[in-house]
Amino acid sequence: MLCDAAQMQTRRRATVGDSHEKAICLNHPRKPPPGRAPEAPVLALNSGSSSLKFGLYQVSGAETLCLLSGAAQGLGEAAASFHVTDAQGVTVRRKTSAIADAGDAIVRICELLAERQAPAPGAIGHRVVHGGPHLRQHAVIDMQVMAQLEAAVAFAPLHTPAALTVIRYATKHFPGLPQVACLDTCFHQAMPPVASTLPLPRALRAAGIRRYGFHGLSCESIVRQLGPAIPERLLIAHLGNGASITAVRRGISIDTSMGLTPTGGLMMGSRSGDLDPGVLVHLMREMKLDAAAIEDLVDHHCGLLGVSGLSGDMRALHDASGANPDARLAIDMFCYGVAKELGAMSMALGGVDQIVFTGGIGEHDERVRAMICAHLASLGVDLDPARNRRGLGLITGDGSACAAQVLLSQEDEQIARHAWALCDQPLRPVTACRA
Repeated sequence: MLCDAAQMQTRRRATVGDSHEKAICLNHPRKPPPGRAPEAPVLALNSGSSSLKFGLYQVSGAETLCLLSGAAQGLGEAAASFHVTDAQGVTVRRKTSAIADAGDAIVRICELLAERQAPAPGAIGHRVVHGGPHLRQHAVIDMQVMAQLEAAVAFAPLHTPAALTVIRYATKHFPGLPQVACLDTCFHQAMPPVASTLPLPRALRAAGIRRYGFHGLSCESIVRQLGPAIPERLLIAHLGNGASITAVRRGISIDTSMGLTPTGGLMMGSRSGDLDPGVLVHLMREMKLDAAAIEDLVDHHCGLLGVSGLSGDMRALHDASGANPDARLAIDMFCYGVAKELGAMSMALGGVDQIVFTGGIGEHDERVRAMICAHLASLGVDLDPARNRRGLGLITGDGSACAAQVLLSQEDEQIARHAWALCDQPLRPVTACRA
């Protein structure tokens, strides 16, 4: 069951007055005493609308070791997949079968931990896309936090219901363990008003309508990987089915492309990104679309999918682009839009020292990276084609005025770090998983 308010008095919680660096736990305040036995690991759960990624992490101060990681994809489908790798990256399970829902996926995770004789987790960390206007920091989940998350569903209806379902299932299957909400919005909370304020009347802004920003856990992981080498002016391009650009000065987010919800900003796989508000008014007035129909349209039928009429998957568009002009147009629009946003964000920083590509497309699609960088000569980006083909690491030439590199997004590891840092006491498994 979720902890009540009295139980939570003994747990450290980040407060609104904390510094931004402390809030995102770049430096964990809790350190294990020398010679103490390892604590129980943290299970990180990263939920999507039809998927559940997970990782079992041993965390100790600055060190984090992934013991197992995997994903259940296609929840609710007869041919769902369950794929798991061990600490060495070796596949230990790959199975295709029906997985009814997130609860069924958690049962399979429980069974896997038992079969592999893996240490039982001492805490569960959850990725939560949006905490709403009142929950702005990562937090151990008690009744009050759960109520705040439930109240914030309207801000991210595409993501938050799935996360809440996973939290409830995890509470049932891992009774007594602390559950921690790790917010994608937290990294952006220090944005200045000039970036976070939307041009709306004060009464609407007071209702929590503002720019929140997302992909914060991914951005945190990039900042952490760069460490002391982080440049003063950094742009992070998280490019996947969801995509955003974040401007980071001295490790702190100062602006980002997504807004009130994860639908805003760049054109994405099936999300529209920013649209002229008049388009939505026209759809309501002339085509009689109501709010639900518009929400379905901009979240599920636009972006790469809408323009191509084929797919929201960049790989499928590459395959079709030679013969399908709409597929080619979708790719061109995506790359042009990313480059344009990078240029705009460079203005926010007063120039740019480094660009990091991350996310599924950013990490793996050399053609998209090349097309984006071809637009960025004015920022001093000089792509090295051989390095770009290799992928991870530096992809610009030695003489490039602005460096660009590819780094892996490590959201799940960040979740584990936050869950560990927000639990005062040494992590110990309370009880065996109830499969």
